[in-house]
Amino acid sequence: TDIAASFQAFGYGMLIATVVGIVLGILIAVNQAVRDYVDPYVSALYATPLVAVAPLVILWFGLGVTSKVVVVFVTAVFPVLINTSVGIRQTDANLIEVAHSFGATRGQVIAKVLVPSSVPFVIAGIRLAVGRGIVGVVVGELFGAQAGLGYLIFVSGQTFDVASLFVGVLLLAFAGVGLTALVHWAERRVAKWNRFALDE
Repeated sequence: TDIAASFQAFGYGMLIATVVGIVLGILIAVNQAVRDYVDPYVSALYATPLVAVAPLVILWFGLGVTSKVVVVFVTAVFPVLINTSVGIRQTDANLIEVAHSFGATRGQVIAKVLVPSSVPFVIAGIRLAVGRGIVGVVVGELFGAQAGLGYLIFVSGQTFDVASLFVGVLLLAFAGVGLTALVHWAERRVAKWNRFALDE
């Protein structure tokens, strides 16, 4: 039950964070007006300590899974957003010039040049977001939950149940390793051109 509760919140939160982070990262990179408006809020929220935000989120959304999803989203969205924006802005200018020389529209340049060029950065952002998302779901469950691995760790610590405490910690550690490996596997399939010589 605790495993299912934690990974349900983590899965939904990561999915929403990935989609929102990629879309908003693209908009920030290609649109100056959006960048000027959103950047201050991104900087402020990214610098806000999670420990300060989690109790407020749980107060607003209750003890159910929704509050944990929001906490995971808040912690995981920024690495994806920032890496996507940086990846697009790091696109080789020669590639953009070639696309323009063949008559590509702005939309085609974004879809065919900028987004594919940013894929390695996006994958790196997702890998960072996985770790932050796991921390987020645990913090959310520590501050208020009825089930979850964070809740299990909290209760075990309060009752000096060392065995259950270690089970919760180890499950989270293995989950982090497994999910990071999964993202790395996806990177090797999606961005085959972005491979170091030592990986061959």
